Amino acid sequence: MTKQRPTHTDSPNPLLWRGQGEANPLLNPFPGIHKTAPFKSVKIEHYLPAFDAAIEEARKEVQEIIDNPADPDFINTIVALDLAGERLERIKSIFFNLNSAETCDEMQDIAQEIAPKLSDFGNDITLNEQLFARINKVNNRRESLVLNTEEKTLLEKTYRRFVRNGANLNEEDKAKYREITKELSQLGLKYQQNVLAETNAFELLIADNKDLSGLPVSVVELAAQTAKEKNKEGWLFNLQYPSYVPFLKYADNRELREQIFRASSSRANHGNENDNNEIIKRMVELRIEKAHLLGFRTHAAYKLQERMAETPEKVTLFLNDLHQESKPFATREFAEVQEFAEKSGFTGLVQRWDWTYYSEKLKSEKYNFTEEEVKPYFQLEKVIEGVFGLAKRLYGLRLQENKDIEVYHPEVTAYEVFDENNVFVAVLYLDFFPREGKRSGAWMTDYRPQSNVNGNSVRPHISLVTNFSKPTETTPSLLTFYELTTFLHEFGHGLHGMLSQCQFPGTSGTNVYWDFVELPSQIHENWAYEKEWLDTFAVHYQTGGRLPEELIRKIQDAQKFQAAYQMERQLSFAMLDMAYHHRELPVDGDLKAFEMNATASTDLFEPVEGSLQSTAFSHIFSGGYDAGYYSYKWAEVLDADAFSVFQEKGIFDCETADSFRKNILEKGGSEHPMNLYKSFRGQEPTVTALLKRNGLT
Repeated sequence: MTKQRPTHTDSPNPLLWRGQGEANPLLNPFPGIHKTAPFKSVKIEHYLPAFDAAIEEARKEVQEIIDNPADPDFINTIVALDLAGERLERIKSIFFNLNSAETCDEMQDIAQEIAPKLSDFGNDITLNEQLFARINKVNNRRESLVLNTEEKTLLEKTYRRFVRNGANLNEEDKAKYREITKELSQLGLKYQQNVLAETNAFELLIADNKDLSGLPVSVVELAAQTAKEKNKEGWLFNLQYPSYVPFLKYADNRELREQIFRASSSRANHGNENDNNEIIKRMVELRIEKAHLLGFRTHAAYKLQERMAETPEKVTLFLNDLHQESKPFATREFAEVQEFAEKSGFTGLVQRWDWTYYSEKLKSEKYNFTEEEVKPYFQLEKVIEGVFGLAKRLYGLRLQENKDIEVYHPEVTAYEVFDENNVFVAVLYLDFFPREGKRSGAWMTDYRPQSNVNGNSVRPHISLVTNFSKPTETTPSLLTFYELTTFLHEFGHGLHGMLSQCQFPGTSGTNVYWDFVELPSQIHENWAYEKEWLDTFAVHYQTGGRLPEELIRKIQDAQKFQAAYQMERQLSFAMLDMAYHHRELPVDGDLKAFEMNATASTDLFEPVEGSLQSTAFSHIFSGGYDAGYYSYKWAEVLDADAFSVFQEKGIFDCETADSFRKNILEKGGSEHPMNLYKSFRGQEPTVTALLKRNGLT
């Protein structure tokens, strides 16, 4: 199914009761403020019966559409289908969001059990001939229908979804399609579980404090606290971002840097029960089979039919153009680090576990600046104030914590969001710190999307999840500059969800083309480099002194540091993604050789035995970015071009912010993204602003 029926959870239903008379909170109307998820009441044993009941209920709702004796029209078929299965969608959002943010073995077992059921249910909808006949009949009359732009978009999106999910296949091919999609759903979950297991399995316990040489005090404190939490003596490092990245950046002990790097870069590539090699090969093979069944030459061609880029050839050209611009600069940057390392007494070639270490020292020498200098000015609580203040200044939003809204973990905070007229806009959950039950990275998701069908306004419930540096016994959570930009990035996604003003769940919020969805997130990162915004919150957590102007200039100067190397790194990921997905035959043989061949043009290092990006490349094998990783660079072009308007008119210019809100953030996927972009910008984007920002001109 697609999205949610806004009013359905208010209706009692005979399916809502478990076997012995115990109410299932997932199936009863949600009693909380704004009908938020009843996290505290939900137990593991509630999920399976809730899924079963909600699937049965959704089947009946869809059958009502099929059995409707009235001639199919936009309302009784297209809108009705978009609203069907709301209860199931809410249960799915709760379960799968928690399976990423607060999982356990039991939840992972349930995920494997429910995945094929959901796959079967989805296929039963899109492969239903009677239902597709109604949709097709409405679509064939689309030119004579009186529909607004969003309604036309929903009709086109619905029709295309059915066709792209096998509605036109013969019965034999429909059976094949069912098996393929069912297996893919299970493999994607298993892939993600393997990465999490491998991430949690590694620990680097340091007993001798001489091995802590070079590490900042805050990093050492966090490692001591982590060890204490595990009832171990010494300092414990792991593969979570706040531990792993600073260790590579600052630790003088090269052997330990190599050890932790090899552990991270070889996750799920050890030939054990968590190995992802064969899963990758099988997923690629199944995706090719699925594409061929549906009449596409490759999986990438299938996926890109609904992207701004449109074709694999355009993506390849886009990536190669950026590569040609950045590679000469990146080669010089690599040589500069090699030369600096040699001057520092290093012999031999700089390896991957040396790069961040010597790059940080080079940056410190060139700009007299390190990230550790600015961390004391980025206390998490103050950063939250700054980000919320930015939302107020740009969009008139006010965020207010409400402790009566239930959360799924004690570290999670819930906020009510109001507009400038004190009208309720959204619920926002913030979940900042690493846990063993949380996958790595940072992401935005929703527990309920926005919609407004027939005047029934449903406001969204949005969640932002990160893995930021935790507070210690002596210091609060102090963010790195990268974590600051990550917060702004995810908050930008959140604004896209919260400010949505669409009619239908299927077109609202972040339901947009994937190479457009990163624009609202990435554009907001730009404020991190602006003194006018930093001055609103960045004060030293001990002295209260404002972030010095000299440090702000250093942040700005360092923005272009190794920008070409970073671009090449991102391009290598995108090229690897396209190598897996713009192919007509399965991947045979060694994945290491395949990976090296795919990224050879961007690579600057010697290969590392045992390392394999693919086995932990969750974006493309369990995160939905298959044939879509290029979208980060695509959206960078959009965001640099769009932010140039703010730079020209003022970073807090009300007219520009209002235009971005009304033409981008509020519109969701209600029409083609290029039309939305041109409504804001007045023209199509160019790469000029991005190349200028990165110093590649």
